[in-house]
Amino acid sequence: MSVIKKLKYLIILSLLPQYLGILFLKNNPGLVEQYYSTGLYPVISKLLNTSFKWSPVSFGDLLYIAAIIYMSKWVVTNWKRLRTQPRVWGLDVLTLVSIVYFLFHLCWGLNYYRESLHVTLSLKPTYTTEELKIITSKLVLKTNSLHLSITNDSLQKIDTPYSFNKMAALSQQGYKQLETVYPIFGHPGQNTKKSLFSTPLTYMGFGGYLNPFTLEAQVNSVIPKSSMLTTIAHEQAHQLGYAAENEANFIGFLACIHNKDLFYQYAGYAFALRYCLQEMSRRDIDFYKNTVKSIHPGILKNFQETSEFWKAYNNPLEPLIKNFYNNFLKANNQEKGIESYSYVVALLVDYLHNK
Repeated sequence: MSVIKKLKYLIILSLLPQYLGILFLKNNPGLVEQYYSTGLYPVISKLLNTSFKWSPVSFGDLLYIAAIIYMSKWVVTNWKRLRTQPRVWGLDVLTLVSIVYFLFHLCWGLNYYRESLHVTLSLKPTYTTEELKIITSKLVLKTNSLHLSITNDSLQKIDTPYSFNKMAALSQQGYKQLETVYPIFGHPGQNTKKSLFSTPLTYMGFGGYLNPFTLEAQVNSVIPKSSMLTTIAHEQAHQLGYAAENEANFIGFLACIHNKDLFYQYAGYAFALRYCLQEMSRRDIDFYKNTVKSIHPGILKNFQETSEFWKAYNNPLEPLIKNFYNNFLKANNQEKGIESYSYVVALLVDYLHNK
């Protein structure tokens, strides 16, 4: 047996201890938090951010494109070998799977198993309907106030005047302000890119994603700018090592409302208001309807703009892709998958209760 073949077998066999290690860490979030998320990961994050932030184009997307081309070519070249030498073909595939599995968890994926954010920030993970009503009303007043400060007209929707690079840089300023209140949210630096897959992402129903191998915050550049502000803040939260979608949503909200820029503040509070309204519509429809009437028409126009944008890109494949991603999240310690509104709202309610 050649040295290369022996090495491939060793790499494949490492899948078992890798998997068992993940199962162990899943049940020991304190160890992940101490030794990886706040220990090794910040070092990896700084290294990867330094390595790739210089590129104006998404290096991670280029890497994916190259990988797709290479794998397609490899399959075509080795298709005959699949029939004649299936074991050799399978050996190569499993070797690649093992390497990618290891790199995914080393570079970022272990953050799925860290301590829950409500534990870290000492927030309650539950709330009552009455508490939600109070906070929703509070958010309406704050969002209305910010909206009027920007437009001077309650009927006018807000159009964000910034370029993508300006939005990304301003979001970083928000994180710098947030760091003065919560040092754990100190950001490693600007590494936010327009995704080369923006149009496909839109049809799949995604506003962005974090590349786990380069830690570039990939943002869908097709979405409305009013949504792009919170999307950028959300993806930058993932860069901090908060893998859960609901937690990244909450941290993105915090970064927005701590920003000195009024457009970011408005985007953050409007984002939180939409979450609370969605949850309220499930709990008390009459209160929900009365609350909507008190929101400035201009704000509702922004909400409508976003809703109509995504409706325009509805397609039969989107539910299948969302279901795949939902199952991926559940497999990575996110029990509720994409649909995790209640936890986000719980964090919002408890955080805003004393504000």
